[in-house]
Amino acid sequence: MLELIKDMTSFPKWGAGVFTVWTRNYMYFKYTFLITLFWVILEPSLYLFAVGKGVGMFVGKIDGVSYIEFFYPALLCSAGMLVSFFESTYACFTRLQHQKTFQTILFTPVQADEIGLAEILWASCKGFLGVLGVLLVSSLLGLVNSVWILPALIILFINCWVFAAFGLLITSYVKHWDTFIYAQSGFIIPMSLFSGTYFPLYSLPDWAQSFAYLLPLTHSVMATRFLLEGQINPMLLLNVGMLLFLAIILSNWAVSRLKKRLIV
Repeated sequence: MLELIKDMTSFPKWGAGVFTVWTRNYMYFKYTFLITLFWVILEPSLYLFAVGKGVGMFVGKIDGVSYIEFFYPALLCSAGMLVSFFESTYACFTRLQHQKTFQTILFTPVQADEIGLAEILWASCKGFLGVLGVLLVSSLLGLVNSVWILPALIILFINCWVFAAFGLLITSYVKHWDTFIYAQSGFIIPMSLFSGTYFPLYSLPDWAQSFAYLLPLTHSVMATRFLLEGQINPMLLLNVGMLLFLAIILSNWAVSRLKKRLIV
C-alpha cells in the first residue's frame, strides 16, 4: 500500500526528452496518417449519424434540446477516450514489449520518466485529433454554434489525457495482448454506455447514478455539456477538479510503473 501511494505521488520529471519521443511517434504517425484518420473520424461520425440522427428521430427533446444536441458532446468525450486508450495500450505495448523501442531509447540521454510522459502526451494528442474530427462533422451538421466550444476543447483534451494515462498504467502491468480485453470490455465500453452518453443520468436508478459519478467519463461529459450550454456552476468546477485530480494521479502512477518495468 505504501508503495502504491508513493507511485501515485511521485511526480515525473519533464524534460526535452518528452518532446523528442513525442516527435519520434509523430514522424512514424505520418506514414499511417490516412489509415488512422479514417478510423478516428469515420467510426464516431457513423455513430453521430446512426444514433444522433437515426435514433434521434424517435426521441423527443432532452432537457430542452434535441437528441443529437444532447448526444454529440458525449460523443466528443467518448471518441477522445477510446482513441487515447487504444493508443496507450495496444500501440504502446507494441513499442514496449515487441519492438523494444523504449529500451532502445534509454541508450540515449532520454530518461524513463520522459518516455512515459511522452507516451501519455502522444496518446492524448491522437485522441484529441479524433475529437477534432467529430467536431468537424458536427459543425457541418450545424451543432457547433457557440464560442463555448473553445473552453470545452480544454476539457476534452484533459479527458484524453486521463484515459491515455489510464491506458499506459494498464500497459505497464500486462504481459500479453489478451489482457487488455479485461479493461476494454470490463471498464471502458461499459463506461461509454452509462456515463450520461446516450441517455441522461437521472433515468438510472439511484444506486447506478451514484456509481456513475465515480466514472471519469461522466465528469467529462457533464463538464462538456455545461460549457456548450454556457453554464458555469459549482458542479462544473467539481467535474473539472475531478478530471485534473485523476489526470495527475494516473500520470504519476503510470509513469512510475513504466519506469520500474523499463529499469528493473
